[in-house]
Amino acid sequence: MTVDYQLTDKGLATNIQNARIRVRWAVSAFYFFQGLCFASWASRIPDIKSALMLSDGLMGSILFALPAGQMLTMPFSGYLASKYGSKKIMHFAPPMYALAMVSLSFATSPVQLAIALFFFGITGNISNIAINTQAVAAEKMFRRPIMASFHGSWSLAGFAGALIGLLMGILQLSPMYHFLMVAAVAIASTVMNSNYLLADVSSKTEKKKFFTKPDVFLLSLGVIGFFAMSCEGAMFDWSGVYFKDIVGATGGWITLGYASFMVMMTSGRFIGNKVIAKFGQKKLMQINGGLIAAGLLIAVVFPTIPTAVFGFLLVGFGVSTNIPIVFSLTGSHKTMAASKALATVSSISYLGFLLGPPMIGYISEAFNLRISYLLIAVFGLMISLMVSRLKVIN
Repeated sequence: MTVDYQLTDKGLATNIQNARIRVRWAVSAFYFFQGLCFASWASRIPDIKSALMLSDGLMGSILFALPAGQMLTMPFSGYLASKYGSKKIMHFAPPMYALAMVSLSFATSPVQLAIALFFFGITGNISNIAINTQAVAAEKMFRRPIMASFHGSWSLAGFAGALIGLLMGILQLSPMYHFLMVAAVAIASTVMNSNYLLADVSSKTEKKKFFTKPDVFLLSLGVIGFFAMSCEGAMFDWSGVYFKDIVGATGGWITLGYASFMVMMTSGRFIGNKVIAKFGQKKLMQINGGLIAAGLLIAVVFPTIPTAVFGFLLVGFGVSTNIPIVFSLTGSHKTMAASKALATVSSISYLGFLLGPPMIGYISEAFNLRISYLLIAVFGLMISLMVSRLKVIN
């Protein structure tokens, strides 16, 4: 009898572990296809811009429609996920996001493109909050850090989206057919994985309020997220320009800065769970802030290809786990439902992604790009300083 019980317990443990792994794969798939849809759009921006004959200035203005849709939806997305549960939201929000991506390819005027981008931002934000809420629940189920690998799936999708976009361009396939194929696969993934998501306990037990005042801890996490996403935005949008104008790179070497940053950021996210478990969230974020500052200082003081690449590698690793840790801490905080807390912190954090790149441009216009990157180095130091003041963090 004893042996039978041991076998039963072992089989039960195996089944539980398999179920956990399936949940993790399901959540990772949502992150991946969310990232793939965004990267697919980003990879075809030049083609859509040319097709509509848009100037740089007009295209820049139209692009603001996407973050405008995201920011407008922030107060509602957390409420929806809290009231109905993130699992239910993820049955329809990611497919709507994929279809919104497809609508971008049908735009025949600047106004239509702006409207499509606005809805792309709305559906993207609703999906993001629900997906991050699921990631928080999955991390609690595993009882160890796994958030970084989810964000690694998003970063990996960025590489895949860029390569697919390049291939579509070589094949001279229109954005419409490109987006339709990506949307079809993304929607199929939703159908395959949505039933393996976790039901939200909080959505059934908490009294739903449209607005809950965040505490100081959540606001602090939002500001840390703002600095972290400002760093990410600056590297995404300006690393190529920095290598061309400041480092003096030519031809294919111009993309080396962006590539080195992205490779290290993606790698850092996939190994980030083990690093977080080893050092702890607080210590790692303090180290991250120092790496961001040191990497940018190296690239600014020694603007040569080898030293700038080394500096950007440091920045990539420094950036890699900041947002995953911020979202993990946000979702596990007890004063608000995870979905609402994530919406609050995301609202502040994404302002960095929105305002950081234009701010770099304005400072560069007034002084130069090296001064702009010095400011981002200060943001890295601010991350370390603010994290050191947080008390409810391991």
